[in-house]
Amino acid sequence: MEDIIIKPIGIIHTPHTDVKNMPIQPIAAEGIRGYIELLPEYAAGLKDIEGFSHLTLLYRFHKIDGYKLVVVPFMDTEERGIFACKAPKRPNAIGLSTVKLIGVEGNIIHIEQVDMLDGTPLIDIKPFYPRYDNRFDVKLGWLEKNKDLPLEELRSDERFK
Repeated sequence: MEDIIIKPIGIIHTPHTDVKNMPIQPIAAEGIRGYIELLPEYAAGLKDIEGFSHLTLLYRFHKIDGYKLVVVPFMDTEERGIFACKAPKRPNAIGLSTVKLIGVEGNIIHIEQVDMLDGTPLIDIKPFYPRYDNRFDVKLGWLEKNKDLPLEELRSDERFK
């Protein structure tokens, strides 16, 4: 199989400079703002984006070294397969977050609910569309036992450094 080369389209700027005590999901980052500095050559691609309330961001976990196929995720004390959780120590270190769109100024995109480190390389932006992106008849696997945890209060630690 051939390698895939992906080049960043911008940088995500956030107040998070260390993984310790970061929100573990965007929903737990209410009120925390940041911005995307899109590379100028991609600014034309922002046409019509301001009509959306939320954006899904694909990005690179740039501070992760290596990967583990079995980890203890933030919301558990048992080991789980990396593909059965959202832990960052992944083979391709790709993250996914849906954030609130606050506004656009040229190639700068203001966002809220940021749960990524400052300086995170942005791979792609997609508009969030609930009809396509939400699912209602789902199974939660091992997370079923944690579905009522107060996610807004949970914070990361240094286990994936």
